Amino acid sequence: MKKSTVFDPVSVAESNATSYPEPYRAANQKRWNRRLGDHAGLTNFGVNLTRIVPGGQSSARHWHSRQDEFVYVLSGMVMLETDAGEQQFEPGTCVGFPAGAADGHRFINRSKEDVLLLVVGDRTADDAIAHPDIDMQAHLQPDGKYRFLRKDGSPFS
Repeated sequence: MKKSTVFDPVSVAESNATSYPEPYRAANQKRWNRRLGDHAGLTNFGVNLTRIVPGGQSSARHWHSRQDEFVYVLSGMVMLETDAGEQQFEPGTCVGFPAGAADGHRFINRSKEDVLLLVVGDRTADDAIAHPDIDMQAHLQPDGKYRFLRKDGSPFS
């Protein structure tokens, strides 16, 4: 049995790595994640401290077939973009995205200051991600990584 882990979140390495293929990779590299859940040894859900620099986005607009997401704004002013349009979020605001709700979402930083989000999501198997605005879909593989394909099922080259 694993023991609990106490740590300072800023001690966890920050990375802007993304598994998105080109031509969508660069748009996602203006956000930085500290994978707090992984650092704590959590396996049932992920917890990320996500920093979005000015001009950056959290991801391409997307929704999950089987995984829930929850986002809490810790600092900065950020725009939430969904099918309904845009809504400004300030510190202390939170939102949940239930699995299977076909409402693409992303956060965009249009301010001049960094935005800091606490992002929590479960790790339910057989998840698929739909991206309504770009020619990309993703399917969670048994190894825990997503495989990205074009919407017609063809691979990215």
